[in-house]
Amino acid sequence: MALPGKTLYTGSYRHNLDDKGRLTIPSAWRAAHGEGEQFLAVPNPGGYISVLPPAEVEKLHEKIAAVPLSDTQARDQIAAFFAVAQAFTFDKQGRIALNADLLQRAGIAKESVLSGSMNTFSIYSPERWAAIAARTSEASQADFLRRYGI
Repeated sequence: MALPGKTLYTGSYRHNLDDKGRLTIPSAWRAAHGEGEQFLAVPNPGGYISVLPPAEVEKLHEKIAAVPLSDTQARDQIAAFFAVAQAFTFDKQGRIALNADLLQRAGIAKESVLSGSMNTFSIYSPERWAAIAARTSEASQADFLRRYGI
């Protein structure tokens, strides 16, 4: 069943950075997005890049806008978070150019694994993706489904 107006990021894909350091995003993921729509790439504490599509960027924007300027601790955290984030759009071939800092934090040199997470997607080094695959056995998947009542 399709969800009107919602893109589902599912599956995993292996892509190499090209000679200019660009990464191709799967066509199935970018098909629902118009030219110039803004995505946000942020380093995840788990050692990979989390990518927020426009709908999630809008939710984040609303949350950040609601933080009072007088909350200096929160504002410091916001500044640190966005200092390492990168806004981007796709080029006509569906490629993005991630900055060197994001790639280094994720341990990505040439090859990457893109993995869907329903409403977002993530970009991993093959080594980090292999570690996740090793941790997510069928038994842990069953626990996950049970935990969320799926």
